[in-house]
Parts: sequence; structure tokens; C-alpha cells
Amino acid sequence: MTENEKKLMQAKHRLEEAQARDRVRERKLRTRRLIQEGAILEKVLPGVTDVELGELEGFLRSRLCG
Repeated sequence: MTENEKKLMQAKHRLEEAQARDRVRERKLRTRRLIQEGAILEKVLPGVTDVELGELEGFLRSRLCG
């Protein structure tokens, strides 16, 4: 393997690692956002914890989407 090939492989691995870090960061941000949104939903509708997810989705769609 030549020096240029080694440098190219290293650059490729650095890029892949950076992309993996970005995916992890984005996933953590999404998880945090979903938790916060769920907490707000429970605060506004205290009984929501006793409702099945399908029923909740239907209720929200009927109230918010028309």
C-alpha cells in the first residue's frame, strides 16, 4: 500500500467516524426532543398516560388536523 493510499484510507475513516458522531448526536437530540414533547403532552393532558397509543394518535389527529 502506497503512502497516498494510506492517507486516503485514513481520510476515509476520519470521515466515517465524523459521520457516525453526527448520527449519534442527531439521535440524542431527537430523543431529548421526543421526551420533552411527551412531558408537555402529559402536563397538558394528565390522563394521557392511561390511553392506548392508537387512541391517542386518533384523538390528536381529530383535534389538530381537522
